[in-house]
Amino acid sequence: MARRIVIANQKGGVGKTTTAVNLAASLAVMEQKVLLVDCDPQGNASSGLGFYPQDQRENVYSVLFEPKNIHKAIYETGIPFLRILPGTQNLVGAELELVDKLGREYYLKDLLMEVDGEFDYILIDCPPSLGLLTVNALCAGNELLVPLQCEYYALEGIAQLLMTYELVRKRLNQDLDILGVVLTMYDARNRLSWQVKNEVRRAFPQHLFETIIPRNVRLSEAPSFGKPVINYDIKSKGAEAYLALAQEVARSHTVGAA
Repeated sequence: MARRIVIANQKGGVGKTTTAVNLAASLAVMEQKVLLVDCDPQGNASSGLGFYPQDQRENVYSVLFEPKNIHKAIYETGIPFLRILPGTQNLVGAELELVDKLGREYYLKDLLMEVDGEFDYILIDCPPSLGLLTVNALCAGNELLVPLQCEYYALEGIAQLLMTYELVRKRLNQDLDILGVVLTMYDARNRLSWQVKNEVRRAFPQHLFETIIPRNVRLSEAPSFGKPVINYDIKSKGAEAYLALAQEVARSHTVGAA
């Protein structure tokens, strides 16, 4: 059974997709079988691996209502052990199509259970919202990883996500546990980053990853080349940080994890 990790934060620009792509790639480098699932209609996790939303190919939307066809939508990437189930702009319509469906929260789970035994990790990148796609991801996962940008309003944004998490755990998915909070875009020269780090440590003493993702030019450049940072510049601070995060994730096991 795979560890199904949901990477979510309803705020945009917090490093969520960057974390999804680079954590997936780093786990794959450790020879773990990884599937990256792009549930964001923007498709940035897909393009970060060279798969573009406008490409005419099977994707998470085209197989969402036909789980038996999921293998048609899973593709190899440039990294051994890493596969991708790409996103598409059509996922915007999925929110509307799911509204009146029976068991609407579990369509993604039903889809991913078709391949659960084939991977060590399934990482799910969510849209920057708390709509039905994110709820589907939270119902499909057994661990929640929250990227948190080192900025003033960071903790205000996470409060709403944790309320949704508690609601989903209570009513829809009792197996979902918090894997951890990872600080992103950290600038050691910035006093605010230092203050946010200390505030998050006080708020989540048991859930804060030791690894901190720094602001890094290479991390910002890599997506435009359709590559994770370890393929773009493995010696960069960003690559080192995500490799360290992958090792920390591999060592950690929440109560609900396999």
